[in-house]
Amino acid sequence: MFLLIGVSLLAAMTFLILFIWAVKRGQYDDTYTPSVRILFDDDLIEESKAPIKPEFDPKTT
Repeated sequence: MFLLIGVSLLAAMTFLILFIWAVKRGQYDDTYTPSVRILFDDDLIEESKAPIKPEFDPKTT
């Protein structure tokens, strides 16, 4: 039983040290840009200059 407590404390300390190391190296500096990067995909807008034709036109039926 004491072996499991020791192993779990060792694992927790390892994850804590790795987390502090990642924070100090700047892993979590920019948390805003990745979440909105997909919203500003300019490549697709520039590639298709033609207007999109609707598949169903209610005026013709």
